[in-house]
Amino acid sequence: MTHFRGWAKPGPVPPGAEARPDVPPDESLDAISGHFRLFQLRDGHRFSTDDVLTAWYGSSWAPTASTVLDLGSGIGSVGMVAAWRLPGARFVTIEAQDESVRLARKSAVYNGLAARYEIRHGDFRDPQALGADERFDLVLGSPPYFPLGTGVEGDHPQKVQCRFEVRGDISDYVRVAVAHLALGGLFACVFPENQLARAEQAAADAGAVIVRRRPVVFREGDAPLVALFAMMRASDLPENMRQRTWVEPPLVIRTADSQVHPEYAAVKLSFGFPP
Repeated sequence: MTHFRGWAKPGPVPPGAEARPDVPPDESLDAISGHFRLFQLRDGHRFSTDDVLTAWYGSSWAPTASTVLDLGSGIGSVGMVAAWRLPGARFVTIEAQDESVRLARKSAVYNGLAARYEIRHGDFRDPQALGADERFDLVLGSPPYFPLGTGVEGDHPQKVQCRFEVRGDISDYVRVAVAHLALGGLFACVFPENQLARAEQAAADAGAVIVRRRPVVFREGDAPLVALFAMMRASDLPENMRQRTWVEPPLVIRTADSQVHPEYAAVKLSFGFPP
């Protein structure tokens, strides 16, 4: 299918689209970027706006990245959107949950990414997960937002580990990201706006600078719920850039009357999704 509701799907047609895929009853296969699709559990963790915005933000501010690392990569939602936007880049992703790794590997095959997309099964905090000399132009992450015990943890183990800090928190993501950035590399992530102090402290502890931040408002007139962060290693920046952050105008997802905001419609086109 070349069009969807009048929108022409851009980008390559992956091998999985050439035949009817085998989708078990407890899974779904959902569009994520152009003709790329993602296998998900119907009752498990499913990709969100936060995930695709992380991929969009990181690939927007590191558009020439040739090596990309996705930490805590889950079912592959962040990494595969970024892979669609960076067709020449090589990816390494690391995920601890067995079921998420299984689904991500199915999606990578469907999307024709096997030759440039390595999915590692493990905890990215483990020193063995990455070689000491591995460096990446762009590191991506969608950390869990909440410490254990601070909310209703959900009805599925996969959901719990994606939302709650079962295996590390924002400080672990920033620490590992900074340790594996190439010279001048960028770490992009998403985190709650009302936990800004935690993100700032994580950056400071890891020797990073939040060079830019963009709050995200899900409904016009509401307070921003999350923010997108772009961080760089402090030592890669001139002295006058090491203590300041450019805060962008909020990205509004929906207008007050629940329509897709015009800017977000244009953003969606940029990652191969209908406006």
